[in-house]
Amino acid sequence: MSSGRSTEVAVEALRVPLNEDLSGFLRLLQQLQVPCRVSEEGGQQVLRVPDGLAEQVRQLYRRYLEGEPLALAETPPQQRQGFFAELRRRPLTAAILLLTLLVAGLTWLGENLAGVAWFSFTDFRIEGDYIYFATLGQMLDSGQWWRLVTPMFVHFGLLHLAMNSLWYWELGRRIEGRQGTLMLLALTLLFSLGSNFAQYLYGGVGIFGGLSGVLYGLLGHCWLFQKLAPTDAYRLPPGVVVLMLAWLLICLTGVIDVVSFGTLAIANAAHVGGLVLGCLTGVIGGLLARRAGGR
Repeated sequence: MSSGRSTEVAVEALRVPLNEDLSGFLRLLQQLQVPCRVSEEGGQQVLRVPDGLAEQVRQLYRRYLEGEPLALAETPPQQRQGFFAELRRRPLTAAILLLTLLVAGLTWLGENLAGVAWFSFTDFRIEGDYIYFATLGQMLDSGQWWRLVTPMFVHFGLLHLAMNSLWYWELGRRIEGRQGTLMLLALTLLFSLGSNFAQYLYGGVGIFGGLSGVLYGLLGHCWLFQKLAPTDAYRLPPGVVVLMLAWLLICLTGVIDVVSFGTLAIANAAHVGGLVLGCLTGVIGGLLARRAGGR
């Protein structure tokens, strides 16, 4: 990326890893009308600016990483470009949401239990007034490994689907933009696997599903990554973390079961399992990013 023109000699101002997201800082330089150019050299990103500005840019970058509210903070991506353009830039986030919508259609938002059985953690069948579940061992022995992660695609009701889809879009696209498509895929599968196992181990066999466990994992990842290695991508709106944690605590008290007369079953173990895993990956990722940035 480049901006402006200068007759001065361009010198190296920064050298950062390829996975470091410089887009926000480059926008800041562009807004400040600082001529700049980024190239890939030796497996790293090299930012060059006119000789007389190099030291100022380095100081500005250090302040930027510390999260200071510098001039003209970045405009949220959704305001700068069209929704479909953003979808193309975040293919995995879009793909997960598309699969979620498809499964919602196939299962009639949880009403079609025969469809739900294909995606549930363990298979089940209904005979009269009774429901019979297979064991996890039986599922794995028969090669049905997909069940370890596919409950995340199952949603029960339109509100459940809408809320989880919106949060996955908000958090997933941040991680895909900052750490890449493969990292988002790995984290999504890890959080799905961990949250599903947590719910199974705590609650036993049963029908549960949704992206909530994954979402708490993504939230924990962004939250602690940002604490250790500040980045625009993971700077969540004020109060989001507090709101999500407060909702988790409310659900853990069991009050939702009481006020809904048992009609709303919350997979609390899945939420907690996802959050714990997300905090762990956030700490690891943040420390690695911090070390790579030389901080």
